[in-house]
Amino acid sequence: MTNAAEAIKIDQYLEIVLRRRWLIIIPFCLSMMAGIYLALTLPKYYSAETLILVQPQRVPSSYVRSIVSTDLDSRLSTLSQQIMSRTNLENIINEFELFHGPDFENMFMEDKVSSMRKRIKVKLTRARRGADAFSISFKGKDPEKVMKVANALATYFIDENLKVREAQAIGTSDFLQDELAVMRGKLEDVEKALREYRKKYMGELPEQLDSNLRILDRLQENLSEKQQSLREARASLAELLKMRQQTQVIQTPDGMVHVETPVSSLDQLKKRLADLENRYTDLHPDVIRLKNRIAGLEAKAETEAERAAGDSDIERSETETGFIAANNRQVLETKREISFLGSEISKLIRQIKIYEKRVEDTPKREQQLLALKRDYQNIQSTYNSLLARKLEAEIAVNMERKQKGEQFRILDSARLPVKPVEPDMKKLFMLVVAAGLGIGGGMIFMLEYFDTSFRKPDDIESYLGVSVLATVSSIYHSKDKIWRTINQSLSVFSLMAAFILFAGFAVLCLKGVDQTIEFIRKFVDL
Repeated sequence: MTNAAEAIKIDQYLEIVLRRRWLIIIPFCLSMMAGIYLALTLPKYYSAETLILVQPQRVPSSYVRSIVSTDLDSRLSTLSQQIMSRTNLENIINEFELFHGPDFENMFMEDKVSSMRKRIKVKLTRARRGADAFSISFKGKDPEKVMKVANALATYFIDENLKVREAQAIGTSDFLQDELAVMRGKLEDVEKALREYRKKYMGELPEQLDSNLRILDRLQENLSEKQQSLREARASLAELLKMRQQTQVIQTPDGMVHVETPVSSLDQLKKRLADLENRYTDLHPDVIRLKNRIAGLEAKAETEAERAAGDSDIERSETETGFIAANNRQVLETKREISFLGSEISKLIRQIKIYEKRVEDTPKREQQLLALKRDYQNIQSTYNSLLARKLEAEIAVNMERKQKGEQFRILDSARLPVKPVEPDMKKLFMLVVAAGLGIGGGMIFMLEYFDTSFRKPDDIESYLGVSVLATVSSIYHSKDKIWRTINQSLSVFSLMAAFILFAGFAVLCLKGVDQTIEFIRKFVDL
């Protein structure tokens, strides 16, 4: 039952289409003619595309590192802005005579440049084996000019990329050179400050602390020795003065005079010498000086003793006088020695204070010197880093100048376009066919919707609710037959015309206007 119902509906639809065939054929033919007209008259825009490969630098990056490290997308954006500047686009427009002709006489240059920008497209893509690449396309009406402009734009991109990379490398090198000069000046200033600081505080520097401590120990030891020598000299002076007081002149019964000199002073000096020899060497100044004094006293004592044995009273008197004079000389020498030792002690005390002050100030000088050295090391490290980068930048500049760095290379040049990209002929074809069929179908639907006539017995039965007993088929007169034949012939010719128009429009859309015209010319020549 379902198949029968579907068959009835299909028959009904076919009957409606055949009966209303002109409402389909005429709008369809008109749509095809309109589509052919649009396909022939609409302005054709052709597009040419150049594929450019981003070729990595030829020198391994482990040996020479490029200083142009921006990503490809950013560089393409920058290059696009430079390439599509007004000055550059005006040169391209004038060079290739774009926007020339009567239609563009009243067009301002700003409008030409704006239209030119809209027709240029830069697209980042991926080339074979995953390498970076990008395409440059240009759209226009003249296929040959479109191809030339696309290739020219690719050349501009390549040249501009080389200029930009070299300029960036040179700019980086110059910047590093300026920074290097600044750091060199700072480094020299810190070096000068270090020299002046060392010169100003010479003797108080940390590396001189051990030397100062050794000198301070030696000075304190010398001070102790001098103080001991001073005490001994003062004791010797006291003995000499005591000896002077103890010296007596004795009158003998025979009227002779003799001098009684105590020997305890000489013994005391010998004891003092023994004490000094236990502490110092024989070359010590105090030991030498005391030995000389003892030797002098012993020599004088022997001389006086020899003279006392055989001299007369007058000679003994002279001996007494000589002994007193010798004692006075010893007292004077001892006083001089005491004065000298006091002066030496004062000098040693002053020197000790100086070295104690140096040792005391050494930690403070060490902190200040560490601060200067830290500044020097930081600046030195920055300077060395800048110097290394400057050398790398110079190598990178030479690499860019010799075109050994990253480059743009044309992988696929722009070719002469054959088919236009605008208008989209496939979309136009679908739109025109849909419009032709849609208009006819819509008209048929509206007419059938408002048509109240009876076409079949079923319509009468469903409307009146009674059964149809019999039907009479159509009766045609001779004129009706002629008209029917003409109508059928016109229908056939109309269908053929619609098919031809459809085929022609399809060929125009699929093959293009130029190829279709060329095919027609060849067919006509045959």
